[in-house]
Amino acid sequence: MKIIADENIPYVKECFSSLGRVELFPGRKITSDTVTDADVLLVRSVTPVDSHLLKDSKVRFVGTATAGTEHIDVEFLRRSGIGFASASGANANSVAEYIVAALLAVAKVHKTKLAGKSIGIIGAGNIGNKVADKCTALEMKVCLNDPPLERETRDMKYRPIEQLYDCDFITLHTPLTFEGIDKTFHLADRTFFNTLKNKCIFLNTSRGRVVDSAALKSAIKSGRLRAVVLDVWENEPNIDIELLQMVDIGTPHIAGYSLDGKVAGTITLYKVMCEYFGLETGFEAGNLLGKPKVPQLKVTLQGKHRENVVCEIIKKIYNICQDDSNLRWICDKTQGKRGAFFDQLRKNYPARREFKNTRIKIEKTDAKLAKKLEGIGFLVDK
Repeated sequence: MKIIADENIPYVKECFSSLGRVELFPGRKITSDTVTDADVLLVRSVTPVDSHLLKDSKVRFVGTATAGTEHIDVEFLRRSGIGFASASGANANSVAEYIVAALLAVAKVHKTKLAGKSIGIIGAGNIGNKVADKCTALEMKVCLNDPPLERETRDMKYRPIEQLYDCDFITLHTPLTFEGIDKTFHLADRTFFNTLKNKCIFLNTSRGRVVDSAALKSAIKSGRLRAVVLDVWENEPNIDIELLQMVDIGTPHIAGYSLDGKVAGTITLYKVMCEYFGLETGFEAGNLLGKPKVPQLKVTLQGKHRENVVCEIIKKIYNICQDDSNLRWICDKTQGKRGAFFDQLRKNYPARREFKNTRIKIEKTDAKLAKKLEGIGFLVDK
């Protein structure tokens, strides 16, 4: 069995070599010639998979190590009898932890507290729900918007988007869709930004094209937004350098790039593929992750505000400002080299472990601090 895989899928060769011959390629360079005699294709979001890519191939199974599937023509795969799997949910906790790190970092810079502030979460799927849980643990007031889920469940917790416009924070967690009543392409347009509460803080970790970049830049220039956090960009990897220079935190599409999340995605594809072909599985995530760099921490309040302590703890596990700093080096590159630099940041992204891998010991135990830390994912000694 011949398996073609994006070289950026972690441990893909170690995991899948027991099932066949694995050949690795940069995701943007996987072409119809690459997959002609392949049985399996494993991709990430940068490789469009459709009839143009696969029509003359032998591919029988496609897997994407991503939650989103807008780069996959799923209907074509179904019609062609090609098996399919995505890693939906695998990186949800990683993205939610990124949001927590971003919220705390921005709050610190702007000398405000998250507790008591309202946050509107647009898109309440796997990621949005985890973001909601963690924001609730940080004592924020959570407002959810998800029209498809509202229609399906009739649950009143899903509010019309207009009811989120008065929130202190807005964060996007929608798929990218181009038509229908739930179209999300340029969901955040000029009207959207003009309607938000003045000095709202805006975050996007969904897909770049959910936001109209020109409208966002206009909103920033007008002073309507207090702060902006962007992990995703229109026209990746050739991102808008002017926009990068305007945002408070900018990162190279790595919110879901915790090692735990990436490995979980790989294992998900591995297990579904084994089931599809009737093969026995031999790998689990624990075989690949290894020990965390920060297995435990001792902390104390010592008169500090609890949010500041949480911020200090998170910075020792994941310093989001370092990711921001690394991306800003792109401004020093010539225009022709910026796309490659963006992709290299993603390809060579350092191992980032999730909060669940670190156990916290609080000196002079504080129940409220413990509750916050447990709520965002840490293990806490009682």
